[in-house]
Amino acid sequence: MPAARPRRLHLNAFLMNAGHHDAAWRHPRTRPERVTDRRYFQHLAQTAERGKLDSIFFADGLALWGKVKHNALGGFEPLTLLSALATVTERIGLIATVSTTFNEPFHTARKFASLDHLSGGRAGWNIVTSGTVDEARNFGQDEHLEHRLRYDRAREFVEVATKLWDSWEDDAVLLDRVRGIYADTGKVRPIDHRGEHFAVRGPLNVQRSPQGYPLLVQAGSSEDGKEFAAQYAEAVFTAQQTLADGQGFYKDVKNRLAHYGRSEDDLKILPGICPVIGSTEAEARALEQELTDLQVPEYGLAQLSGMLGTDLTGLPLDGPLPALPEERDINGNKSRFTLVAELARRDGLTLRELIARLGGGRGHRVFAGTPEQIADQLEEWFTQGAADGFNVMPPHLPGGLEDFVDHVVPILQDRGLFRTEYTGHTLREHYGLPRPRSRLADDNGRNTRDSQTPEIPNGRNS
Repeated sequence: MPAARPRRLHLNAFLMNAGHHDAAWRHPRTRPERVTDRRYFQHLAQTAERGKLDSIFFADGLALWGKVKHNALGGFEPLTLLSALATVTERIGLIATVSTTFNEPFHTARKFASLDHLSGGRAGWNIVTSGTVDEARNFGQDEHLEHRLRYDRAREFVEVATKLWDSWEDDAVLLDRVRGIYADTGKVRPIDHRGEHFAVRGPLNVQRSPQGYPLLVQAGSSEDGKEFAAQYAEAVFTAQQTLADGQGFYKDVKNRLAHYGRSEDDLKILPGICPVIGSTEAEARALEQELTDLQVPEYGLAQLSGMLGTDLTGLPLDGPLPALPEERDINGNKSRFTLVAELARRDGLTLRELIARLGGGRGHRVFAGTPEQIADQLEEWFTQGAADGFNVMPPHLPGGLEDFVDHVVPILQDRGLFRTEYTGHTLREHYGLPRPRSRLADDNGRNTRDSQTPEIPNGRNS
């Protein structure tokens, strides 16, 4: 019997304009004037590919986040940007956030199928339900949909999208020039979906793409989010501050998979980490302090108010958090609310200290150290049941990504924890996930089943 293949880390680069630290744009190592320059992001994508990373990722919101007076916010729509990055890269995966609350399944399925074709099978979809009332008000709504209702809509949205990707079988295109037949119409069929939130006839107007479906990613860690991830996601971006919290989340989500007929290998969990890298620990801590010293308290206070669903304007920065609402009363990002509130209470942080702690990762773990110390942290979480890989969040760009690729990745490679060369071409291959078959090919009647019965392929059953 052949030896089992060694378990390897998965590394995703989460890229944000000048970097993840909210004061990065003020630091001399960054280039905020280039955040609408495609060549800047092409360089970042090529840097990540040089490091053999699995993927790059762009978050997105449907409103202008934060106070643009004090941060380099705004910029490209991510699917448009990733199409430009696909032309200058060959292997690295391309993941974009698209909301299920303020989009339609047909548009979304079409865009991701197009990106998958353009990139040769490297598309990934980070599925979010959107978390702010500002987004709702850009779409004719005075208030945001209730949290659970957003997830109900998201479940049906993903079901419709996968039906649309399945509406073309792999061998539907015949290209029979002699008979004048381009496609076998028996293998390109409507989906006739009618559910609580959507009515979509189909079929999709894009041929089946190289991966079949994009990699399905999810980033919510509330109870609704974890259940959604267990049912549909193939990778999870999450935020935990301690190894124990990471282990708890990892075990919780993995234990939910069996209920949906899935194995633990069907879902990869990638906690976020913001690595502040220096050639010495003192140098790394000095850089961390430089970034903290550049923070604008007004900006941090506004960000914190949004995370906690509480207006903190005018409160003394050197005082404690005020009384907060219960998590059940939060209609935005419940998991981030809980993480930030617990961090403040656990460590007895003042508002000023909490703003400093959140500056680099907005609740994701920030660690300052040498490349060896960063690698040690990643290895510990990976080998101690807290992660299958990491969502790497450089605090400043481009240097933070270059430092990680040039100094941390080689250590992980030397330890046998990370690939030295790509072995696959598609994003699914990088993550060790199979390509789903079209359900039309398996059962001609299955795509017209009761729309209230979810059936999302998970690799083993697809």
